[in-house]
Amino acid sequence: FRSKFKIIMKKKLLVYHLYLVILSCILFSSCNTQGVTFKSVQVQAPFPMEPIKECIFPERDFSIVDYGAVEGGKQKNTEAIAKAIDACNKAGGGRVVIPAGEWLTGSIHFKSNVNLHLAENAIVRFTDDPADYLPAVMTSWEGMECYNYSPLLYAFECENIAITGKGLLKPHMGLWKVWFKRPPAHMEALKELYTMASTDVPVEQRQMAKGENNLRPHLIQFNRCKNVLLDGFHIEESPFWTIHMYLVDGGIARNLNVKAMGHNNDGIDLEMTRNFLIEDCVFEQGDDAVVIKSGRNQDAWRLNTPTENIVVRNCLVLAGQTLLGVGSEISGGVRNIYMHDCETPNNVHRLFFIKTNHRRGAFVENVYMEKIKTGATLRVMEIDMNVLYQWRTLVPTYEERITRIENIHMIDIDCKSAKMIYDLKGDHKLPVKDIELRNIHVGVLVDSLKHVENVENIVAENITFDEQNADALKELDRFLKNK
Repeated sequence: FRSKFKIIMKKKLLVYHLYLVILSCILFSSCNTQGVTFKSVQVQAPFPMEPIKECIFPERDFSIVDYGAVEGGKQKNTEAIAKAIDACNKAGGGRVVIPAGEWLTGSIHFKSNVNLHLAENAIVRFTDDPADYLPAVMTSWEGMECYNYSPLLYAFECENIAITGKGLLKPHMGLWKVWFKRPPAHMEALKELYTMASTDVPVEQRQMAKGENNLRPHLIQFNRCKNVLLDGFHIEESPFWTIHMYLVDGGIARNLNVKAMGHNNDGIDLEMTRNFLIEDCVFEQGDDAVVIKSGRNQDAWRLNTPTENIVVRNCLVLAGQTLLGVGSEISGGVRNIYMHDCETPNNVHRLFFIKTNHRRGAFVENVYMEKIKTGATLRVMEIDMNVLYQWRTLVPTYEERITRIENIHMIDIDCKSAKMIYDLKGDHKLPVKDIELRNIHVGVLVDSLKHVENVENIVAENITFDEQNADALKELDRFLKNK
C-alpha cells in the first residue's frame, strides 16, 4: 500500500511541476508578446476634441547593428534597417534602435507597431540617389495622388508607429537641390499629373517617377495611418515638404527641432488628417512653418476627408513664410483648427494666411489663433481667394467651385511691425463670413490698417498701433527679400 501511495504521489508531483512549467511558459509568452498600449492625452480647444492616443511601445529593442548595419556613413544600411523593422513588427512591436554614429540609408518603410528610435548622437544620412527610392510608392504631390519616388521615411496603412529619440535626420542634398529648379520637363510633368487627377485617371496609372519629371520626395510621409507619435528628434534639410501627415487619424508631434530652408520646405503639413496635436516644437523653414491642407480639386472631392480637430501650441518659429498657413490645397475641407501660445521672434511674411481659389471648393471654418507674439510681418491676417501661383496659366479650370470661409478668429496678438494688419479678399460669388479680430497690437504700422472686400460680418475690436511710419517699409522689404 505504501509503495502504491509513493508512486501516486510522485505522479501527482510530476504533474504539478509540469503544470508550473506550462504556466510559466504561458506567462512568459504573454509578457513577451505584449503589444502597444495607449495613454490618453486630453487637449483643450474651443470645439469638441477627442482625447488623443499616445502610443506606449513594448520594452523590446531591435538594434539595427544586430541585423547587419555598419556605422560610418559609407555603407548603405537600407536592408539592415528593413530587417530590424520586420522583426520588430513580427514580435508584436517595440523599438528599432539606431545607435549613436552616422548611418547611411535609402528609404525607410515602416510597419505597424514600430517605434524608430534615434539614439542621442545618431545621425541618419539619406542618399540623394533617386534609384534608392524606387520602386515608386503611392504618395502625393501638392494635393494630387500619384506613384512617385518613395518618401525618405514612409508608412502606408500602418497603425501605432513612431519616430522618437534625440537623434538627427539629415539627408544628402546634392541632387535634390538641383531638382529645386523647375525646368520645362518638370512643368510638363506637373501638367500631366494635374490633367490625370482632374479627369479621374486611376492613381496606379499616374506613374511620375520617370524621366526628367524630377518630382522630389517628402522627407517624412505617413499615408493612411493611425496613432502616430513624433517626439524629440532633429531634422536638418529636406528634399520637399518636411513632415507630411496624409490621411492620418490621431497623432502627436512634440519636442521636434526642424530646420529646412530650401524650396517648398514646409515644416509640418497636415493633409486630410484629424485629431492631431503639435506642441513644443521649433521650426526654421524656407516655406510655411505649420500648414493645414486637405487635397486638391477632384482627388480631394473623391476622398472627401476634411482636416479637422487640430491643436498647435507652445511652438517657436525662427523662420518661415507663414506661421499658420491654411491651403491652398483645401478641397476636402478644413475645420476646427486651434493655434495658441506660439511665437515668431524674428519675421514671417504672413502670420496667419488662408489661401484658396475658384477651383478648390469645400470649406474653411472654425479656425482660431490666440496669444501669439511676432516680429515683423507683411500681414498679420490675410485671406485670399484667388491664389493660383504657377497653375493659373499652366493648366485650365476643369470645374469651378468656390470655397466657403466662415467663423475665423484671431485674438491677443502682439506684433512689432506690419505693413498691414488685416487684408481680407473674399469672392463676390460666396463672400467670407464671420471674422473676429480682437486685441491685436502692432508697434509700427508701415502702410495701412486694413483692406477688405467681399466679406460679411467683421468684428474688429481693440486693433491698435503705436506709430505709422512708411520709412519702415524699406527695412521690412530688405529682410523679406533676403530671407
